[in-house]
Amino acid sequence: MYNVVLIRYGEIVLKGNNRSKFEKKLVDNVKYALREEDVKITFSQARLYVEPNDPLDLDRIVNKLKKVFGIVSLSLAVKIESDWEKIKETSVKLMEEENMGKTFKVEARRGDKSFPLQSMEIAKEIGGYVLSKVKGLKVDVNKPDTLLSIEVRESTYIYLNKIPALGGMPVGTNGKGLLLVSGGIDSPVAGFMLARRGVEIDALHFFSPPYTGVKAREKVVELCKIVSQYSGKINLYIANFTEPQLAIRDNCPPEQMVLLMRRIMMRVAERVANEKGCDALITGENLGQVASQTMKSIVATNDVCSIPVFRPLIGMDKNDIIDIAKKIGTFETSILPYEDCCTIFVPKHPETQPKIEKLERSETHLEIDKIVDEVVNNLERIEIKNN
Repeated sequence: MYNVVLIRYGEIVLKGNNRSKFEKKLVDNVKYALREEDVKITFSQARLYVEPNDPLDLDRIVNKLKKVFGIVSLSLAVKIESDWEKIKETSVKLMEEENMGKTFKVEARRGDKSFPLQSMEIAKEIGGYVLSKVKGLKVDVNKPDTLLSIEVRESTYIYLNKIPALGGMPVGTNGKGLLLVSGGIDSPVAGFMLARRGVEIDALHFFSPPYTGVKAREKVVELCKIVSQYSGKINLYIANFTEPQLAIRDNCPPEQMVLLMRRIMMRVAERVANEKGCDALITGENLGQVASQTMKSIVATNDVCSIPVFRPLIGMDKNDIIDIAKKIGTFETSILPYEDCCTIFVPKHPETQPKIEKLERSETHLEIDKIVDEVVNNLERIEIKNN
């Protein structure tokens, strides 16, 4: 019976004179998410409507739309012309076929001011008509089992269900960030969270053959594919990091290994961000989780960056991060036992309270500029699109 998906959005309506830009981006993102579907997409009066050529495709379409940031909720609806008798008949038929409760309430909205009945009158008349036609139903205006919704616009839309979506802001409305993605649990969640705030995502992964194998690389590609279901297309850059790690191991104090490695990573990441048009770096760091994520360690890695570094997980509980990873579908891939480059050459007693001047002295034994140049000049790019 359903023949259209009705899409609602939230924060966008607060954007004042810029609202149309956000709405246009949301429409573009919906079109991208449904690029392989045979649908008609229309926009009217703060609503988006998706009409499939084949109504049997509705469930698949809804599942894709639920992952588009900016959408607050969806409804499977019946679209009909704004004829009073058809509205009455369709309301009864929908309640007979789809209603699962014993009590109901009618909620109406008249967007088309030329329609002869006002919103309250529509709700009252339809409620009485349904009550007279559908046996076993009672009205409950406070806590109804079923809410029958009627929106009279350029056409009339009648629906029962509201399917929650992810909300947030349309991707591409809040700049572009470069996500430092490992193979762990945290970084994909960090990318998801920034994308939910409208940030377009590219990604950078440090790969250290032969110490990290092909499976570790494939794991990161798969994680980016999952995140791209929410963020849209991701350019994943693979950086060969073997030589920098060997240089640090051979020329610097072992307890500084992790921090010196991360300082070079941040230099590389900033170069890549600047060259690829990214406004900030994004990491999955969580305060105190490991030796390189103490406050002093984070300050030491930040010291080499001049662009913002966003850490959306910084104060979160690990279980909360895991819950999000499970919800978005990255958790099972993240826990596959393939090492990333951050887990090799790790000293037994890594520095946790570093002094920047000591790290800088150690870096004099490294050809930092040459190392960064070689890594950046030999990047591999993989374009990842959601399915």
